[in-house]
Amino acid sequence: MTRFQWQRAVIKIGSALIAPDEFQCSGRYLLAIARFITASREQGKEVLLVSSGSVAAGRGKVKHSQTPTMAEKQAMAAIGQTRMMANWQRFFDFPCAQILLTYDDLHDRTRYVNIKNTLRELLLNDALPIINENDTVAINELKVGDNDNLAAYAALVAQADTLIICSDIDGLYDADPRVNPQAKLIPEVTEITADIHSLAGGAGSKVGTGGMRTKIQAAEKCVKSGIQTLIVNGRKGEVFDHLLEGQLQGTLFQPCASPENARDQWLRHTLKSKGQIHIDSGAANALKHKGASLLPSGIEAVDGQFSPGEAVDIFHQQVLIAKGLALYGCHDLRAIKGLKSHQITTTLGYSYGEAAVHRDDLVLI
Repeated sequence: MTRFQWQRAVIKIGSALIAPDEFQCSGRYLLAIARFITASREQGKEVLLVSSGSVAAGRGKVKHSQTPTMAEKQAMAAIGQTRMMANWQRFFDFPCAQILLTYDDLHDRTRYVNIKNTLRELLLNDALPIINENDTVAINELKVGDNDNLAAYAALVAQADTLIICSDIDGLYDADPRVNPQAKLIPEVTEITADIHSLAGGAGSKVGTGGMRTKIQAAEKCVKSGIQTLIVNGRKGEVFDHLLEGQLQGTLFQPCASPENARDQWLRHTLKSKGQIHIDSGAANALKHKGASLLPSGIEAVDGQFSPGEAVDIFHQQVLIAKGLALYGCHDLRAIKGLKSHQITTTLGYSYGEAAVHRDDLVLI
């Protein structure tokens, strides 16, 4: 078995595991996964879920044609979402938190940062974030494989080091094991090439959200950003017992770079700065030597026009020392510069947090 280590993981669970009979939620395959989540948290690790199943869970409660219409699917999702969440919550004595996302949420910079901040607070408060696509308001047809790719985006926004995709087979094979008994499991992939993509098949389940093709697409998104990706058989409880011991019974896609380097490159090179923040010596020292966030008290001046979530350059004595995502817009920062964090709410009437730029969203230059 392949050995691996992790600290923060996103686990993707498909409809075939949530609702194996296609009409209601079940714990048949989820108990082993829930035990893994609980034991991992007890080891000090962090877990987020991307859980399919809302449409399948609500299918039996909505009258529908043989091929459900978009409106019927959305009604199924609306009813099934609460059932899917209740099904997860019964396994845990800590809170489960529902996060419903759309494609636009993940590609709009401000909303992306808001999602990141929310996930950070949920993890700090020992909740289990459970993420799903907001199928009740989706304007496009619910597409096969969306939640595999959603899981990849969730891993990126949560700054996870690992994505675990649960499948109905043991991992990636050199042929389809359901039709070829001689197919061999590929335990490790160091580079996702055209040959690897050619191994991917189509959808493997009537209620699932994608076959191996979308799982490899998700893996490719993650490994390019430094996130190792695992494909495992979610129907085998012993798989999760091995994972607890740092042993993988499945396929491991090795990351191309460390998550920190990938994030640094994204902040430093991809995002165009919309403004400048000038800070004092105390704040500069805290950023460079203490790994601290930038607080309003250390800000001396704010230049440019920018909104919350947009990139800003951070200067000390006219020297660029850092770049990051502002939690507050330029007008708010001008109002709270030099103030203590506890004065933010009094001054603005609201607060997005005590930091002007959080350490997780900041890179030193």
